[in-house]
Formats: sequence, C-alpha cells, structure tokens
Amino acid sequence: MPKRVDHAERRTEIAEALVRVAGRQGLHAVGMRDVAAEAGVSLRLVQYYFETKEKLLLFGLQHLTGKFGERVATRLKAAGDRPGPRATIEALLMVALPTDEESRTFHFVLTSYALLAVNDVALAAQPFIKDPDAAEDTVAELLRQAQEADLLRPGVDPRLEAGGLLAMSAGLGTGILVGQRSPESATAVLEHHLDRVFQDGEPRR
Repeated sequence: MPKRVDHAERRTEIAEALVRVAGRQGLHAVGMRDVAAEAGVSLRLVQYYFETKEKLLLFGLQHLTGKFGERVATRLKAAGDRPGPRATIEALLMVALPTDEESRTFHFVLTSYALLAVNDVALAAQPFIKDPDAAEDTVAELLRQAQEADLLRPGVDPRLEAGGLLAMSAGLGTGILVGQRSPESATAVLEHHLDRVFQDGEPRR
C-alpha cells in the first residue's frame, strides 16, 4: 500500500527550510533550488507545492509569523492566567527583539522581506505587508483598554503610542541585529518607554 503523504506537513517542512536558508543568507539570495536542497527534496517537489518563488516566500513568512505568535503565547502564559494590557504589549514587543537564534531569524527574514518589497511590486501588493497594520491595531486596542481602566498616564494617545512602540521595537531589533546595541540595552529602552506610558498600578509581568 503506498505511503500516504501529509501535504500540509510537507509544505511546512519546505517553509521551515526556506526560513533556515533565508536566516543565513537573506531572502534576496534564496532560490527554490536552495530551499529544495535544504529540505532534502527535489526542486520539482518544491515547484509542485508552491509553483513560484513568490508563493513560497509568502507561505514561508506566514509560517514564520505563526511561530512568532506561539512565542508570544508562551511568554503570556508565563505572565499568569490573565495578563493585563501592559504584560500583553510587553510580550509582543520583547519577543520581536532578536535575543536568540529563533527571534534573530524572524527579525532578519522579516527585514529581508521588507527590502525586497521596496522594488518588487508583486510582493508589496500582498496581504502580508499589511500585517504591521494589524499589529498596530492590536496594540492600540490594548492601550485603549488600559486607558479605560485608568492604567495609562494622562494625555496618552493610544493610536500614536501603538505606532511609536512598534517602530521603536523594530528599530531596536535592527540595532541588536547589526551589533549596535545589546539585547539588555534594547530591553531597558522599551521598559523605560512603557514606564512613561503606563501608571504604576499594573505589574509588568
């Protein structure tokens, strides 16, 4: 009896191979043949599942963000049964910092994607590029909840602060990636800014 192929599992294995290669070389240098070699499968099989490099990139990036969500969930679980707005925002920002191999790969590949999208109209038009907007909406909503619970300092604008916090996290992450600052320094900067946004009432984690 022929062995039954789990197509979802096979696609995930290929996506993980893409992420590993891109984490070493950057997305701009990755070809479908490189991914096939990393995954230990034929180029034809990669083409069967994804048809084009663009489709492979998008699936790989979606897989990467899914893993990011798992890391955030793990951090939130460690914060207790009902983490508040600050603990939730802190988890999102801190997990994005490249402090270990997995988060370094996430930041590096995401940055590579953004650079490719600058000159690639097809990539820039994909829904994935809108994910930062979704993240900003999430943080802004958490800040609004905190404001309603009187956890924010007076005068804080949730939407503006959400954009600023995410931009700060991204910039600090790049600083770590290129060796401009340490993870400890980046963490201290984010904690300092969160202290300026939140009242002292909610514990950090």
